[in-house]
Amino acid sequence: MTTVRGCNPSVVTTSDGVVVIDTPQLPTHALRLRAEAERDGPVRYVVNTEHHVDHVFGNHWFKGAGELVNHREIDRLFMVGGPELEPFGYAVEAIPTDDPDGAALLPSREQYFAEAHRASVVFTGDLTLTVGRHTFHLLHTPGHTPGQTAVYVPQERVVFTGDTVFSECQTWLMNSDIDQWLTALERIAGLDVDHVVPGHGPVTTPSYLDVQRKVLLEWVDAVAEAVALGWSRDETVERVTFAERYPVDVGQGYMMQHIQTLNAGSLWDKLAHRRPQEQEDDAWQP
Repeated sequence: MTTVRGCNPSVVTTSDGVVVIDTPQLPTHALRLRAEAERDGPVRYVVNTEHHVDHVFGNHWFKGAGELVNHREIDRLFMVGGPELEPFGYAVEAIPTDDPDGAALLPSREQYFAEAHRASVVFTGDLTLTVGRHTFHLLHTPGHTPGQTAVYVPQERVVFTGDTVFSECQTWLMNSDIDQWLTALERIAGLDVDHVVPGHGPVTTPSYLDVQRKVLLEWVDAVAEAVALGWSRDETVERVTFAERYPVDVGQGYMMQHIQTLNAGSLWDKLAHRRPQEQEDDAWQP
């Protein structure tokens, strides 16, 4: 699903059931994907690639469908909010415009967190799952988030990268660790795949990993130059922008300035060694 608001939820069908990778943010889309998946067999596992709301909010509608598998850092930070965007509210605000029929399916905030579908399998490092004749290598690829997980399925020659890759759309940096992110891209580039399923944007090929790397380095270089020139944080936020480079992902056009502001500001905080406490790595970012 690459043309709806939220991340790119995916399903891999095996000889012994299905594996779901990330869940749709919108309620009716989550229920639809679950129904479609279960037509191909029982859901054996649901894997989240990160803790951000657009990747995990739909877990609520997958309760009872297989085991939920998360890296320890995803489980620790599950639906953690930040000062800029509160995750439950961010998910709810999309429903009137992008999923009006989902309003009737939405639990209250209290009910959602009381019934939060948390991982039954929590791992550190990497994890390998075998389902039927398929192998799923869950690779810890931190950078965009501390628990970032790529799912490599050699039988399909595909890797699901989560938000380590934003294909042909704006990259959300915020409190990411860029050095780790670049290392993650190198690790993914070493996989023998034909297809790369990004966290956002169209399915692409391994050659796009170089494009993503270039995007990260251009952001860092631009803000590093601003710091070297003595620009303040406010001046950097005002002057450094890559808004013309790519559109924002589906349904988020109104977030363009927000992305530019927080990307530039968070990098300035790191490079100028003045990163405020409220912007620690567990703050939420889509």
